[in-house]
Amino acid sequence: QVQLVESGGGLVQAGGSLRLSCAASGRTFARYAVGWFRQAPGKEREFVAAINWSGSSTYYADSVKGRFTISRDNAKNTVFLQMNSLKPEDTAVYYCAARRSYTTSYYMDDYDAWGQGTQVTVSS
Repeated sequence: QVQLVESGGGLVQAGGSLRLSCAASGRTFARYAVGWFRQAPGKEREFVAAINWSGSSTYYADSVKGRFTISRDNAKNTVFLQMNSLKPEDTAVYYCAARRSYTTSYYMDDYDAWGQGTQVTVSS
């Protein structure tokens, strides 16, 4: 099973950008689909974006579509989340998750491994 470590979070003003990274251990990372989820204070964890094993298919929540881009570099065992035009409502802890499947999922229960999360704070 892979282990995941997120990085790249921080404090940014509204309209700014951040790039999150999710680094995975293990030689079979290319067999995993990866998703990004987020959890704001007092709210449930929600789906943000997902990418299949090869990077050929990506999916986004409506709230981030057109602003966020998910990508992966299997040679470096890393998945990225480029976040542009950030809004205060994007403030949350962002988690990456891996699913040993060639296909993605919107559902948290479908993911086998989770990172510890990275805080993103967007000021108005």
